Amino acid sequence: MKIQSELKAPKNQYNSFGKYKYRSCEDILEALKPILKKHNASITLSDSVNEYGGVITIVTTATILDNESEKSVSVTACAGVDPSRKGMDIAQSFGRSSS
Repeated sequence: MKIQSELKAPKNQYNSFGKYKYRSCEDILEALKPILKKHNASITLSDSVNEYGGVITIVTTATILDNESEKSVSVTACAGVDPSRKGMDIAQSFGRSSS
Protein backbone atom coordinates (compact mmCIF):
# COMPACT_ATOMS: atom_id res chain seq x y z
CA MET A 1 0.00 0.00 0.00
CA LYS A 2 2.89 2.37 0.79
CA ILE A 3 4.49 1.81 -2.62
CA GLN A 4 1.22 2.32 -4.45
CA SER A 5 0.45 5.53 -2.57
CA GLU A 6 3.93 6.96 -3.28
CA LEU A 7 3.98 6.14 -6.99
CA LYS A 8 3.37 9.10 -9.27
CA ALA A 9 3.55 8.42 -13.01
CA PRO A 10 1.97 11.26 -14.98
CA LYS A 11 1.00 10.91 -18.61
CA ASN A 12 3.99 12.73 -20.12
CA GLN A 13 3.97 11.03 -23.54
CA TYR A 14 1.86 12.28 -26.44
CA ASN A 15 0.56 10.38 -29.44
CA SER A 16 0.10 12.96 -32.19
CA PHE A 17 -1.67 10.46 -34.46
CA GLY A 18 -4.35 9.59 -31.90
CA LYS A 19 -4.11 12.98 -30.15
CA TYR A 20 -3.92 11.59 -26.62
CA LYS A 21 -1.52 11.64 -23.67
CA TYR A 22 -0.26 8.41 -22.15
CA ARG A 23 2.36 6.90 -19.87
CA SER A 24 4.58 4.09 -21.07
CA CYS A 25 5.58 1.02 -19.11
CA GLU A 26 9.10 2.47 -19.00
CA ASP A 27 7.74 5.71 -17.48
CA ILE A 28 5.99 3.76 -14.74
CA LEU A 29 9.00 1.55 -14.02
CA GLU A 30 11.38 4.52 -13.84
CA ALA A 31 9.11 6.19 -11.28
CA LEU A 32 8.73 2.91 -9.40
CA LYS A 33 12.40 1.90 -9.07
CA PRO A 34 13.44 4.33 -6.30
CA ILE A 35 10.27 3.53 -4.32
CA LEU A 36 10.93 -0.21 -4.59
CA LYS A 37 14.49 0.34 -3.39
CA LYS A 38 13.26 2.41 -0.44
CA HIS A 39 10.90 -0.39 0.61
CA ASN A 40 13.30 -3.26 -0.23
CA ALA A 41 11.00 -4.72 -2.84
CA SER A 42 11.31 -5.77 -6.45
CA ILE A 43 9.00 -6.29 -9.39
CA THR A 44 9.11 -8.63 -12.36
CA LEU A 45 7.01 -8.52 -15.51
CA SER A 46 6.43 -11.38 -17.91
CA ASP A 47 4.44 -11.64 -21.13
CA SER A 48 3.08 -14.55 -23.09
CA VAL A 49 1.34 -14.51 -26.45
CA ASN A 50 -1.79 -16.60 -26.93
CA GLU A 51 -4.50 -16.96 -29.51
CA TYR A 52 -8.16 -17.39 -28.60
CA GLY A 53 -10.65 -17.90 -31.40
CA GLY A 54 -8.36 -16.24 -33.92
CA VAL A 55 -7.66 -13.23 -31.66
CA ILE A 56 -4.02 -12.70 -30.65
CA THR A 57 -3.67 -11.72 -27.01
CA ILE A 58 -0.87 -10.72 -24.69
CA VAL A 59 -1.09 -12.09 -21.16
CA THR A 60 1.05 -10.02 -18.80
CA THR A 61 1.89 -10.94 -15.22
CA ALA A 62 3.36 -8.49 -12.73
CA THR A 63 4.83 -9.87 -9.51
CA ILE A 64 5.94 -7.73 -6.60
CA LEU A 65 8.28 -9.27 -4.05
CA ASP A 66 9.04 -8.14 -0.51
CA ASN A 67 12.74 -8.95 -0.42
CA GLU A 68 12.81 -9.26 3.38
CA SER A 69 9.92 -11.66 3.90
CA GLU A 70 10.12 -13.19 0.40
CA LYS A 71 6.34 -12.89 0.15
CA SER A 72 5.00 -11.98 -3.27
CA VAL A 73 1.78 -11.01 -4.96
CA SER A 74 1.06 -11.44 -8.67
CA VAL A 75 -1.57 -9.99 -10.93
CA THR A 76 -2.33 -11.00 -14.51
CA ALA A 77 -4.00 -9.01 -17.26
CA CYS A 78 -4.95 -9.90 -20.81
CA ALA A 79 -5.23 -7.56 -23.81
CA GLY A 80 -5.99 -8.17 -27.45
CA VAL A 81 -3.46 -7.29 -30.14
CA ASP A 82 -4.54 -5.69 -33.40
CA PRO A 83 -1.62 -6.38 -35.75
CA SER A 84 -3.13 -4.16 -38.46
CA ARG A 85 -3.87 -1.13 -36.27
CA LYS A 86 -3.60 2.03 -38.34
CA GLY A 87 -0.57 4.16 -37.50
CA MET A 88 1.34 1.36 -35.72
CA ASP A 89 3.72 -1.31 -36.88
CA ILE A 90 3.44 -4.85 -35.46
CA ALA A 91 5.99 -4.23 -32.69
CA GLN A 92 4.16 -1.10 -31.52
CA SER A 93 0.86 -2.98 -31.54
CA PHE A 94 2.27 -5.74 -29.32
CA GLY A 95 3.99 -3.20 -27.05
CA ARG A 96 0.80 -1.21 -26.67
CA SER A 97 -1.16 -4.31 -25.64
CA SER A 98 1.59 -5.43 -23.26
CA SER A 99 1.69 -2.05 -21.52
